[in-house]
Amino acid sequence: MGPGKIAAKSFFDIEFPRGHIGVKSFDAELVDENGISIPLYETYLHHWFAIKYFENVTNGITFKRNNGECQTNVLPHYWGLGGESRGTSSNLPNPFAVELGNPTKIPHGLNEKWLFNIMAIDTRGAYHRKGCTECRCNLLNLPKDFYNVTYGIDGQPLSPNYKGGLFCCKDNLQCKLKEGFHAPTRNVSLRYKIRWVDWDEHHVPLKFYILDSTDRMISNGSSATIHDCQVEYTIPRIGHSGSPHVQKAHILMEKGGYLIYGTTHMHTGVLNATLYGQDGRVLCTSTSKYGTGKEAGNERDYLVAMSGCYPKPSSIMIKDGEILTMETRYQNKFRTGAMGHFYIYLAEKLPKKD
Repeated sequence: MGPGKIAAKSFFDIEFPRGHIGVKSFDAELVDENGISIPLYETYLHHWFAIKYFENVTNGITFKRNNGECQTNVLPHYWGLGGESRGTSSNLPNPFAVELGNPTKIPHGLNEKWLFNIMAIDTRGAYHRKGCTECRCNLLNLPKDFYNVTYGIDGQPLSPNYKGGLFCCKDNLQCKLKEGFHAPTRNVSLRYKIRWVDWDEHHVPLKFYILDSTDRMISNGSSATIHDCQVEYTIPRIGHSGSPHVQKAHILMEKGGYLIYGTTHMHTGVLNATLYGQDGRVLCTSTSKYGTGKEAGNERDYLVAMSGCYPKPSSIMIKDGEILTMETRYQNKFRTGAMGHFYIYLAEKLPKKD
């Protein structure tokens, strides 16, 4: 990657543990060709997503999304964060794990495989470094016909009013650089670590849900509910108010369970996010941590971690059909491409007591 360059790529059939296993944690970060961690102010990790799919020679690829409520293939991944990856826990407590490779759940003749979807932004020499990480369209060298040939999440041509976000950060585009800035290109890799156990009767499977604060539930006139997740949103500065910007969604959980772990994927500028039950009880609050130094994992003014919730396994039960409320709170500053994704792991049953 060179200065200002954007890499938005998918890598199929990544190296992944095989067999009937339970994944306990999944962590990732960007490193250079020498395996040294790259700080966010040099190359910003916008996101990495691990997505499951089935494949064979005849039928091609069929994606298998998580248990979340978003429409079709929106937010389909099982693991994935962004710049907060190094400081955000993915550890699942014993005896819980995400069950994979169960031969009874893999369609006959298909192989279970995984891909990475990754976006990294080299901000060395960027004219506006933070704006570049927010994918602000006016800070990118976009082709002249960009808005005519680019389509949004709704499948329609991108509106000229779209100020920034995922759809302006296309692969191989470049953020505008300071005049005269030069720096060498370098190889950047995603280093990842998966911790797993061989599956047996002592482990309890978890279902994984991604809840989106832009989700808008729509009734189709029957009993079915359609979710409309926009994935990202723009925060307009509202006067000089010191109050945070709050993005709220009400999300129907068709299937519930016991909350085992919860955390969030957010962007710089976030304060916190809270998930509420239908009766108003707090299920989980995830709070931001910002860096104070220069070293990777502690980059000053960058979001470097989101806290997680580990409730006592039997203490929080989400009922089938319960409507949850999700709130994400960001600083009251203009921001594009803001995200508010709550990750929750639910168990349908609890381990038997000895």
